[in-house]
Amino acid sequence: MDPGRWFLTSQERDNPDTGIDHRHPDGLAWSEGNEVRALPHGRTYFAELLRTVEATGAGDLILFTDWRGDPDQRLDGAGTEVARVLAAAARRGVLVKGLIWRSHLDRFFFSEAENRHLGEAIEHAGAEAVRDMRVRVGGSHHQKLVVVRHPGRPDRDVAFVGGIDLCHGRRDGPEHGGDPQAAPMSPAYGSRPPWHDLQLAIRGPAVGDVEAVFRERWSDPTPVTRNPFFRVADAVRRDDDRPDPMPEQLPDPPPFGRYPVQLLRTYPYRGRHGYPFAPLGERSVARGYAKALRQVRRLIYVEDQYLWSAEVARPFAEALAARPDLRMIVVLPLLPDQPGRLADAAEAIGRGAAIDVLRRAADDRVAVYGLENHEGTPIYVHAKVCVLDDTWLAVGSDNFNLRSWTHDSELCCAIVDGDGGLARPLRLALMREHLDRAEGDDADLSEPQSAFAAIARTADDLDRWYANGRTGPRPAGRLRRYRVPEVPAWTRTAASALYRVFYDPDGRPRELRRRRSF
Repeated sequence: MDPGRWFLTSQERDNPDTGIDHRHPDGLAWSEGNEVRALPHGRTYFAELLRTVEATGAGDLILFTDWRGDPDQRLDGAGTEVARVLAAAARRGVLVKGLIWRSHLDRFFFSEAENRHLGEAIEHAGAEAVRDMRVRVGGSHHQKLVVVRHPGRPDRDVAFVGGIDLCHGRRDGPEHGGDPQAAPMSPAYGSRPPWHDLQLAIRGPAVGDVEAVFRERWSDPTPVTRNPFFRVADAVRRDDDRPDPMPEQLPDPPPFGRYPVQLLRTYPYRGRHGYPFAPLGERSVARGYAKALRQVRRLIYVEDQYLWSAEVARPFAEALAARPDLRMIVVLPLLPDQPGRLADAAEAIGRGAAIDVLRRAADDRVAVYGLENHEGTPIYVHAKVCVLDDTWLAVGSDNFNLRSWTHDSELCCAIVDGDGGLARPLRLALMREHLDRAEGDDADLSEPQSAFAAIARTADDLDRWYANGRTGPRPAGRLRRYRVPEVPAWTRTAASALYRVFYDPDGRPRELRRRRSF
């Protein structure tokens, strides 16, 4: 299968609108010969990350980026706290470098203190962690990656890419009982909020591509913050705000598997303070989805935290309108992660606009669901997964909203799976989990039409059980039909402004906004 049918070619990727100068000297837009494994749930990912880091030794390299990091988050039981594990690696002689988003203040449900403490904890052991605020106003560094390199042993090199931060709340499993180290969320999610997420493990030449993403940010000569108050505070605390030079990047690992992989990214347009590696910003996430959606014929399967913005929903709607046999299944959180009337209303406005666009294109071929565990507690869907025709798979830090496609730094890993060894098994495994089915019980999930119907029946059975007062045994399954909440008229104006400015801002240059182009 020709990856160029699904992936951005070098000409499509490196053009004046994107500002991209792809790192490959031969202009290739993707790498061939990679092994890619899906790691559903934080518990699975953390356990594998722990094994990988503990196997490193003197001279090896660990690079990571994080939106939020909690130094005491356990990867797999007592003694495996993130800071302790990374610090131990640094003491063994591993070169450990981290880029952590500086974050907004904790009082606004962010993680300023936690991110600073993680950096401090590992720097005492000789690692280097920089709190990076080189973002657009109101933006964030949202990439979640870890790269582990072994000089002289490239067969052991690995990169992890996806949506899972090294922080509280993420170490949940398939039963969705929540992480014992819970993060504060809306009371509707209980004292241990259930959390659904996914990461990829990659071996092969694409590891070098992921490392290059880290190095571009690390080597950016722009000060990590321009805020004079932050700079004074950093100086008083003797915080590290100048990334040290890094050794030259090792050659890419040799081919290790059979999958072509393309990295897609978002960086905002920042005017005269633009990124040296993307002076006009980068929107290859948006462009990559637009091209892949022009190829899809039968099924779009999405798990996403948001699905906001009519503009982001438009390429999905265009695909649905053009192909009468195409179906779309979406799994979202049932409720916002943080409480607040305006926050609830802003989410309903943005998501409602996106769902309206999809339903106008193909009302009876679009199904939107939320998740709950067997106790009836909503499961927060934080995964960022898209499977097209069991052939193109994308997993990353990016959500389906303008913020992820234009405004924050994001990293997405797209894979073309011509033989069905990755995308299809992952889709079926996720569907079986949501339907409470055993492994292998998926004969009716293989084809789009029967899968669409089977999921609808299961969700309707559960909704009917609730409507009838929960009499009798609870039906199998965790899916509930998602319904956009009503927004009272008196909050709509304020919430609409909040949505556009704070929740889902647009980071494109003015000309691209005017043209509605990415």
